Amino acid sequence: MTTQVLTGRQKAALMLIQLGKEQAARVMAQFDDTEIEELTAEIARLERVDSAVADGVLEEFHAASHAGTGASSRGGLGLAQQLLEASVGRERAAGMLERLATSLQGQPFEFLQYADARQVVSLLSGEHPQTVALVLAHLRAEHASAIMAGLPGAVQADVAHRIALMERASPDVVQLVAESLQRKASAVLTPQELSAVGGVQPLVEIINRADPTTEKAILEGLESRDQALAEEVRSRMFVFGDIVLLEDRAIQLVMRGVEMSSLATALKGVADEVRDKILRNLSERAAENLAEEIELLGPVRLSMVEEARAAVVQVIRRLEESGQIVIRREGEDEYVA
Repeated sequence: MTTQVLTGRQKAALMLIQLGKEQAARVMAQFDDTEIEELTAEIARLERVDSAVADGVLEEFHAASHAGTGASSRGGLGLAQQLLEASVGRERAAGMLERLATSLQGQPFEFLQYADARQVVSLLSGEHPQTVALVLAHLRAEHASAIMAGLPGAVQADVAHRIALMERASPDVVQLVAESLQRKASAVLTPQELSAVGGVQPLVEIINRADPTTEKAILEGLESRDQALAEEVRSRMFVFGDIVLLEDRAIQLVMRGVEMSSLATALKGVADEVRDKILRNLSERAAENLAEEIELLGPVRLSMVEEARAAVVQVIRRLEESGQIVIRREGEDEYVA
């Protein structure tokens, strides 16, 4: 293997291996979840790399090796897991590795991963909701969310319900569905043991990335079909009122990414504990200005308030995904230093 036949992602993975676990973990923590998963998959595949290839990659990245560092040029799933846990924590790493286990064996719906969401909706039109659920459970959460938004309302609820209840699927069935869709896709569009797909958490991740209208429609549809399941999904999602669960430092980071006018709208009619939590984490002058702006707004349409709150929640979710803050859900164990 030479550097000329390595892809850019493989070179980046090899570079991380050369850096060592601690430094590599700090670098990976700067990426988003999709990039982390892609790099982790490459690290897991790079079991052994010729030292000449490793040196070539180092030169290409303009990072001269220090004599006697003894940097390892072996990757593998073990190292990939260690880096992932050091970057995003053990709990998030476990979910990522479970998804990666399927991708390392070959992604059956690879041909849909980067297809336009509207084209995928067209492709899935007329398919059984169970087939649609199976496909979305295999796709990246943000891509699946965009596709879900394009489905008819009644179908959204049915598909969401099936994703949540789906736990395992026979590889043979998955492959048959993938092959059938790939044949159909050629006219529409310009990857042995049971594989883990679907479940409540993947559905939560899909809904978390949806726009407020789609999110509301999916949850209402789920509630009409399975109230207990809808409650479980809601309990795993972060909503505006959950701001009280954030640490003060996290609140301060969130406030930096939110416009004061939007925050004032979001706080209209909110519970006192939520309002107090935010005001306590602003400077005295900023807190006074915010309280004054809330009063000056007067009556505000509920739809505008919900939209403003959704914008704040999206900032919180992005910060959690990037590892800058940790969301502690009710009932979870506390962290200790």
